[in-house]
Amino acid sequence: MTIPSTLANLASKKIILGSNSPRRQELLRGLGLEFEVRVHPIAENLPSDLPAQYAAAYLSKLKADSFPGPFDANEILITADTVVIDRGKVLEKPATELEAFEMLKSLSGATHTVMTAVTLKDQKSSITLEDETQVTFRFLEEEEIWYYLKQYQPYDKAGSYGIQEWIGFIGVSSITGSYFTVMGFPLHLVYAQLKKWV
Repeated sequence: MTIPSTLANLASKKIILGSNSPRRQELLRGLGLEFEVRVHPIAENLPSDLPAQYAAAYLSKLKADSFPGPFDANEILITADTVVIDRGKVLEKPATELEAFEMLKSLSGATHTVMTAVTLKDQKSSITLEDETQVTFRFLEEEEIWYYLKQYQPYDKAGSYGIQEWIGFIGVSSITGSYFTVMGFPLHLVYAQLKKWV
């Protein structure tokens, strides 16, 4: 079987995914790439004066720049960050169940922005790519929000939800942009950039 030249060329590279996210691991695996998961935890603190639209890029680049080096000649590091922006405010991962409820209540019946940034870094260079998707929720009843929170406990997710889970099935009425950006990994951008590096 013939495989795309990009995948054949990437076989000689050692791709490092700097993320513990099962969703990002699943999506990168779906590209047909072999990779190693290697995580270097950092404090994901945003500057108080940073505009919301720059938050994902800031954190993705911070993760890459904080990663222990140096890199071998054949290594490519990939880091990423996703933020939910509601009325100009970044909704980060909720600290409590009540905070998660308030986030979803705010998103109910409205359109918000999801931005994901991905940083690719090797021995010589680094680039950060961004993608933006608009997500519209229908009106969510309070009992639906509480059911989702109790069943799925989305406390590791920006904005308190995963589009690939129950709340996405019943709540998302439309999206403009990439579904995978909302999941946290704009694969079309990652693949296009990797093509340039091999």
